Amino acid sequence: MKKIKSLLLAFLFMVPFLYACEEKTDVVESGTYAGTIQEVEADKSEIYVLTDDGKLLELYFTETTTLTQGSEEVAFDQLQEGGKVEVEVEKVGQRLDPIAVRIVE
Repeated sequence: MKKIKSLLLAFLFMVPFLYACEEKTDVVESGTYAGTIQEVEADKSEIYVLTDDGKLLELYFTETTTLTQGSEEVAFDQLQEGGKVEVEVEKVGQRLDPIAVRIVE
């Protein structure tokens, strides 16, 4: 019984720590934003973009999201951390849907 109490107590102290480690992202109004890719999660078709004004956007690509470089459509694997992009997003509740992502560099 004492072991269970110890485990429960340890778990209760870990919960706030786990929430503190969660990435804080911002929800912005629909529009177009320039920024730098901070993280690419290819298995989730997701990127995190730090906008030029300091907002961190979490963007999950949809079937309708277009990804271009110059005038050419490119594959998701062309996105790299540190790359400059311009993103057009639509705010849907507390979620941002990427309409278009343009690789700038």
